Amino acid sequence: MFNKIKAAIFCKEEEEENERGLSGGYYRMDRRGRGGGRVWRGMLPVLALHAVSEYSRLDRKPPVTAGLIAANTLVYLRPNFLHTIIPTIDEVCFNPYLILKYKDLKRFLLSPFYHMGEPHLVFNMMSLLWKGIQLETSMGAAEFASMIVALLGMSQGFTLLIAKSLLLFDYDTPYYRQYAVGFSGVLFAMKVVLDSQAEYSTAHGLMVPARYAAWLELLLIQVLVPGVSFIGHLGGILAGLLYVRLKSSSSGPGPLTMIVRGFIRVLGWPLRSARDFCRSQRGRVLGRGRVGGRETRSGAGGVWSCRVCTFDNSRWLSVCEMCGTSRDGDDGLSSVGFSAGHDLSLEELRRRRVQRFGR
Repeated sequence: MFNKIKAAIFCKEEEEENERGLSGGYYRMDRRGRGGGRVWRGMLPVLALHAVSEYSRLDRKPPVTAGLIAANTLVYLRPNFLHTIIPTIDEVCFNPYLILKYKDLKRFLLSPFYHMGEPHLVFNMMSLLWKGIQLETSMGAAEFASMIVALLGMSQGFTLLIAKSLLLFDYDTPYYRQYAVGFSGVLFAMKVVLDSQAEYSTAHGLMVPARYAAWLELLLIQVLVPGVSFIGHLGGILAGLLYVRLKSSSSGPGPLTMIVRGFIRVLGWPLRSARDFCRSQRGRVLGRGRVGGRETRSGAGGVWSCRVCTFDNSRWLSVCEMCGTSRDGDDGLSSVGFSAGHDLSLEELRRRRVQRFGR
């Protein structure tokens, strides 16, 4: 049941605040900028063991899901080598008032990657692991990454829009000035996308029609954990519904998916180059030839064909890997002990091969 309590916990708002005081001091945390009671300490090893266990049983490891979990965990831990680079939670907490008044985009974009304590982080990452494995395996890494970018932007946008709209109705609850962090909005959107592919789904152990699962979970979490962000979760559900609608109305990959694929291709170029280089080095030693190849000019296409046994050898070899005959070509190397056109018997080929490879 714990892995379902994935809440984007709202930071405590000060009773009296002015414009300049809104940017910090809203929650008393430890020196690393995170909360959580002592009773919850030690949950991160549980998350690590669960993630390793889930990934070990998969043939194809979803890289984007692993990267998201690692990014959220690193932001929470704030290791020394990243401490000066990663903004503090005070600087990025989602606050509609500050985002709209000061155009503070870092609060809009970075707040989902910050969490208030180990239980908040672990519950969210458990949910991300379960949903991410299913979606990324079925969609592919590039499309899944583009979906996460779209859902993050849309869920944050809907939350901002709802908070601003409530001011028109003189709503007393101060959603417009509250602070929030956590990945829950994106997780609710992912749940909507995942449930769109099924007929039935579960919400806290209850089997319900998939179209109602996210809404039921929204209400149950609000009852079980009253301090969570209602409009943050609602914005995630609306983002998921919009994404599913846009996806169903379009054919083929969207432009964002194409951009992500190109970005992944560019990032993967050094790895592919290193892999091809290693393969070429192995080819120089082992030859990587084949029997029965067509007649080729010496060195053409990176291979040369033995005139005796027709075995295609790497151009880096001067002696046939199969029968031991020297290469007869433009470089002046000649066959040893017989002419290039002489046909050897099967017994002679077998004897030469045994003599060459010692078996």
